[in-house]
Amino acid sequence: MHINTTQNHFSLNTKSPSCVLEKRKKQKNPFCLISLIFARMAIGECKDIENGLEKPFLENDKIIDCEDEEAISYKEDGSIGMVLLSTCVAVCGSFEFGSCVGYSAPTQSEIRNDLNLTLAEYSMFGSIITIGAMIGAITSGRIADFIGRKGAMRMSAVFCITGWLAVYFSMGTLVLDMGRFLTGFGIGIFSYVVPVFIAEIAPKNLRGGLTTINQLMIVCGSSVAYLLGTVITWRNLALTGILPCTFLLVGLFFIPESPRWLAKVGLEKEFEVALRKLRGKNADVSCEAAEIQAYVDTLQSLPKTRILDLFGSKYIRSVIIGVGLMVFQQFIGINGVGFYASQTFESAGLSDSNIGTIAYAVVQVPITIVGAFLMDRSGRRPLLMVSATGTFVGCFLTGASFYLKGNGILLEWIPILAVSGVLLYISAFSIGMGAVPWVIMSEIFPIHVKSAAGSLVVLVNWLGAWAVSYTFSFLMAWTATGTFMLYAGFSVLTVLFVAKVVPETKGKTLEEIQAIINS
Repeated sequence: MHINTTQNHFSLNTKSPSCVLEKRKKQKNPFCLISLIFARMAIGECKDIENGLEKPFLENDKIIDCEDEEAISYKEDGSIGMVLLSTCVAVCGSFEFGSCVGYSAPTQSEIRNDLNLTLAEYSMFGSIITIGAMIGAITSGRIADFIGRKGAMRMSAVFCITGWLAVYFSMGTLVLDMGRFLTGFGIGIFSYVVPVFIAEIAPKNLRGGLTTINQLMIVCGSSVAYLLGTVITWRNLALTGILPCTFLLVGLFFIPESPRWLAKVGLEKEFEVALRKLRGKNADVSCEAAEIQAYVDTLQSLPKTRILDLFGSKYIRSVIIGVGLMVFQQFIGINGVGFYASQTFESAGLSDSNIGTIAYAVVQVPITIVGAFLMDRSGRRPLLMVSATGTFVGCFLTGASFYLKGNGILLEWIPILAVSGVLLYISAFSIGMGAVPWVIMSEIFPIHVKSAAGSLVVLVNWLGAWAVSYTFSFLMAWTATGTFMLYAGFSVLTVLFVAKVVPETKGKTLEEIQAIINS
């Protein structure tokens, strides 16, 4: 229910006390792209830190080649042990995110039978998490700035634990929905603060690889929830959602706060202690400390932009591209298909819907990795169009299976056709439409409007997610064939929109992208 390929990075000369920095025009590691999806849902001031959009502050004339960055980033007196530990603790929140998202798919029949829920009541339960997540994501930037990254993760974990306990003990719709809403609010905060925290503590040469773990853990959490839901009761599955939060709360006692946040709030002593703890007690952190402080000062001096300012002529085309991609990302039906996968397989006549659910869970992880590799190799537009074409074919096959079932044709082939269609759909979505819209969105807005643009885009995205997840069950009850054909139609519109409106941003600087859009 996770930015920028033209990131500007620095190379540091660790042999000298002065900072020798270099602007990097292109991030080589494609993994960093997909790992930042859910952080983009609540872009704030720290969004640009996460992207590595630092401005160069040259203190001498010597420039080091960017290709030597990895070689000079860590010397023998440095250590990444604490960085790895901090990352492992933080991504417990990512796993929790996936667990919450994947919970409703394998539990629908059981919950409806045990609590005697109507279709409308379960639809509200399944979709209300998106409302909570929308509120959490929009407020997460301010929360993380006010109480710190660790404080925000603690707060999120408490909300999620409270929500899971409410779901476990619920005997009716009110407590059940309240629990689901609270977990949604919690993961909305996680969606922002976890990738930002990792990006802020990681050294440059490890940032891409470490932030990739965020998205992979989200997918793993969702897949594990799908798998466990086929073998344990829905109440026990709710209890398993508490485990990642417990590990997170305990682990936070052993890791430092983000040095960048400490510098931003003026805690200079704590900032230096945290940075040294992350880099090793014998590491020379003077250059990195100066760089961070200089960037924080620059970030605070940038002009603030309101959401209404985005609708001026200067940014309107970027708004159309960004919002349009988010609308199509949701209205091709991903949250409906994902939230109610077992219902779809059961409706198609699959004898054991758990088989389809397990296959759905297994497919996501490797496809997510493939999509990350293709991001900077194939280009944004081709990947989007291929992905949308794949979702069209998947929806068409699934819709056709329900049509055949309704007319009593080729009954023995219907379950196979439905499962194949859904698996093709999720594979195609994961490889492009899941990640690329967020990547493009982050590239088409100038740095000083990213915060306002992020707020607008996340609002549109979560509203779309709620609309699709809430209406899916009603549409399926009305006409299963029509539901998937509707999503297939939006997939076709996505291809046309990308072909006519969306520019190719691969290999271009932010300035070049802005020139293309404004022309």
